[in-house]
Amino acid sequence: MKKVDKKWVLLCSTAIAAVYSAGYYTTESQAAVQPIQQHIVSNLQKNNDSLNGTGKKVVNSQKNKLYKDGTFTGSGWNRRGSIGVQVTIKNDKIKDVEISDFAMHYSESDVVGLPDEVLKKQNAQVMNVSGATYSTQAFQDAVQEALDQARNA
Repeated sequence: MKKVDKKWVLLCSTAIAAVYSAGYYTTESQAAVQPIQQHIVSNLQKNNDSLNGTGKKVVNSQKNKLYKDGTFTGSGWNRRGSIGVQVTIKNDKIKDVEISDFAMHYSESDVVGLPDEVLKKQNAQVMNVSGATYSTQAFQDAVQEALDQARNA
């Protein structure tokens, strides 16, 4: 290989690494900010809903809850298959997440830890599993669909 060719390979490889790193950083930053924004909006809505026109607090425990209690289902799919989940909520907390249907191109063992991550974070925004990006995205979509169904109107 010529010296010029090696320089081009090095230059192109560096450029690709820089673009990939920038995309990863942007994606992870957005994933970290979104739950915080959801929490702030939720608290603002709760505070607004709990006051009547006189400035006195209105007590209504169901209205102050972000989610209804119960078990809710969600599905996520893409070109690599689909995932179904069941999310159980009690007292505004995600208590259990189960993968109820797994029909992805990849192995279910790639995403087996994601339900525990949802329990820990208390939202659908999980870290991407390297090598199982499509499965991770389908899982997130399924959990978010279940949470949307559980949301109090």
